[in-house]
Amino acid sequence: MKLSEMRALSADDFAKEVAARKKELMELRFQGAIGNLDKPHRVPQLRREVAQLLTVQGESKKQAAQESDK
Repeated sequence: MKLSEMRALSADDFAKEVAARKKELMELRFQGAIGNLDKPHRVPQLRREVAQLLTVQGESKKQAAQESDK
C-alpha cells in the first residue's frame, strides 16, 4: 500500500488495516517458529507497513489537533 493510499484512509479503515497486518505478521512469525515459513521476506515488509500506517495515523491525529486549536 502506498503512502498516498494510506493518507486517504478513514480512522476505521486505519484500525482495520493495522489489525489485518498485525494478524498476518503474527501468523508468519508462528510459521517461522515451527519452521514452515514460505515467504521470509514478507516479515520485514509487514513490519514496515504497520509502522507506516501508525505514522500516517499519528500525523493525521496531530494535524486534526492543530486544526481544532485554531
